[in-house]
Amino acid sequence: MGQTEENLVVVLDVGSAETRVLAGDVNEGALRYRGHATLPSAGMRKGMIADLGPAAKVVKSAVEKAELAARVNIDACVIGVGGPHVRGVNLNGGFDLSGRMREITREDVKTAVEMARAVEKPADREFLHLLPRQFIVDDQPGIFDPIGMIGARLEVDLHIATCSGSALQSTVTCANRGGLEVTEAVFEPIGAAEATLSADERELGVCLLDIGAHSTDLIVFFEGTVAHTGSVPIGGAHFTNDLAVGLRMPLAQAEEIKRQYGHAVVTAVPQTAEIEIANPEPQMLRLRTVAEILEPRARELLYFVKEALRQGGAFEALGAGCVLTGGGAMLPGMLDVTESQLRVPARTGMPVRLSHMPGELAHPAYATTIGMLLYAHRTRATRAAENNGLRARLRAIFAANY
Repeated sequence: MGQTEENLVVVLDVGSAETRVLAGDVNEGALRYRGHATLPSAGMRKGMIADLGPAAKVVKSAVEKAELAARVNIDACVIGVGGPHVRGVNLNGGFDLSGRMREITREDVKTAVEMARAVEKPADREFLHLLPRQFIVDDQPGIFDPIGMIGARLEVDLHIATCSGSALQSTVTCANRGGLEVTEAVFEPIGAAEATLSADERELGVCLLDIGAHSTDLIVFFEGTVAHTGSVPIGGAHFTNDLAVGLRMPLAQAEEIKRQYGHAVVTAVPQTAEIEIANPEPQMLRLRTVAEILEPRARELLYFVKEALRQGGAFEALGAGCVLTGGGAMLPGMLDVTESQLRVPARTGMPVRLSHMPGELAHPAYATTIGMLLYAHRTRATRAAENNGLRARLRAIFAANY
């Protein structure tokens, strides 16, 4: 195994059901797959780290497995954050540019953003993302990059995503104990959106639902920017638990039946369809019985999604419909339930393929991890471009003076 490479990009997704490490590298400006590892999670409860020891042990094992696959040392990563503890709010702030017309600078933009985010933050909350929705220059809205424009007042509409400080720190500590330095944290649906949504969908208005094991995270884009973020405390594990209770069987058996025969729409299952199961003695199970258990949970999930969208003022902004991703998106009938509950078209969000990526990752369950890698690469490239631009301006200043 070689040394750590400067062009390496690595993400860590500690999920309720699985822990994933994905590594890519940048070759001539393009991101390509390098290696990955997926292991069953441990130490998790209700979507959060409850026991650091087992969770960190899995992370360490996943890192070692990914290092072997990528043939490189991994010592830093970007982590994903999600779950019901993540909350979003839209805020506005601005200031007068010294009371006169002048050119707007990058520092002015930073000042406007800082004034918008100057809200009293509870001690247990941490800022996850500061996402400008639009800038307003002298009452002219709809501006996405005001740098270089002339005006007397600058305002910004900002979407702020916050998370539980203790939940974030637990994930960071887990990564540290697994041998990784954390360079950045990303709200997981932002990553999933990076891998699945088109520019037209973001412009027309779209809701992405990332259905995980214990929660469903959501993000709404409208006119190209983030309009709303949130989470619903229902995920695929709740469907499995309903089957286990309803059919009086172990969770592992219920999960297998859900994956192979589950459906979220009762009327889509033939009345005569049956399978033989051991529970513990051999018996026949009507597949409509399975659907009769799963459909109410699917409708409950989408009901809470609808309420979250209404409370966030984003329910009427879904011109391009809804995109479902995550492992829970693969349950047959989920698209039908989504369309009937939200009254918008719905599709499954398949992640874009990276160069050299194995086919097994071309699945909605990997959309978040792949998207986080794309997001980390894009933000790194943006920062590098800004730094190069600053260096060029400094060189020009010194060249002019000396």
